[in-house]
Amino acid sequence: MTEMRAIGSYAGGPIDDDRTLRDVTVHVPDLRPRDVLVRVHAVSVNPVDVKQRAALEPSAEPAILGYDAAGVVEAVGPQVETLAVGDEVWYAGDITRPGTNAEFHAVDERIVARKPTSLSFADAAALPLTTITAWESLFDRFGLTEESTGDLLVLGAAGGVGSIMIQLAKALTGVRVIGTASRDDSRAWATNMGADAVVDHHRLRDETLAVAPGGVDYLFSPHSAGNIDDYAAIVKPFGHITAIDEPPGLDLVGLKAKSIAWHWELMFTRPMFETPDMIEQQRLLTTAADLVDRGVLRTTVTRTIEDFSSAGLKEAHRAVESGRMTGKVVVTR
Repeated sequence: MTEMRAIGSYAGGPIDDDRTLRDVTVHVPDLRPRDVLVRVHAVSVNPVDVKQRAALEPSAEPAILGYDAAGVVEAVGPQVETLAVGDEVWYAGDITRPGTNAEFHAVDERIVARKPTSLSFADAAALPLTTITAWESLFDRFGLTEESTGDLLVLGAAGGVGSIMIQLAKALTGVRVIGTASRDDSRAWATNMGADAVVDHHRLRDETLAVAPGGVDYLFSPHSAGNIDDYAAIVKPFGHITAIDEPPGLDLVGLKAKSIAWHWELMFTRPMFETPDMIEQQRLLTTAADLVDRGVLRTTVTRTIEDFSSAGLKEAHRAVESGRMTGKVVVTR
């Protein structure tokens, strides 16, 4: 077998552009020494997928997008040590390589782990990217531990990352979690995930300071543009902010008076640079799988599209682009 089915894009732009997300036939990827070849059973669509699709440059060859995936290992490279053919796995991929919107996908074993045994492929595919992002933000950027206390403000609490961050923070640290949401359904979702309080992001400063009059110790920011003045007002002196977006012209000088630390989080950094600790993502996902199987961490799927084709992926991208998603959308075979 040398060819496979995939969903590829020949250019960026609107979702309905006929060059975007098309059914294509491409070569099965060759394996690097530490790669596994995964037969993909399910993928989820994240804001990064939508952003990357919209920004693609025109090309004669289709770009295969997609990060989150769950599937079965079909083959392994000669230096693979941690996984075997037949393993059911989950992972979030590598931004520098072709993606998971395909029948088969090649990925470095160091960022792949065995999926939770208690979850279907669809439920598992919703979690890796958001779990890695939330985990690295909490424990690598903020440096939280079981003994940590204080207040954590999670913007976008009903989104993919926010949903996992709330659960991890409540299960593995001692912080109080304040989430932001504005609609009734998203407020209820954040509370169901474990948030101790929920505030309206349209009234961020006033409502946060009403819940935490002295300010918050930690703030997670997926949408930083236009919010820095509010952050300066609601984060305590020597507090910490971790951001996952990159708005142009972001001015952080307003944070200086309080010596507030600003951290960036990009879960693709380890595979992008093949850092010496790259296997930490496998270990992280292995720990998360155990948390899922013990009932500590819940999947965040709210919609499943049973159509692994260009039509199904377009439907998922539209849902994410709407900006009204609660939880995650998954596409399955």
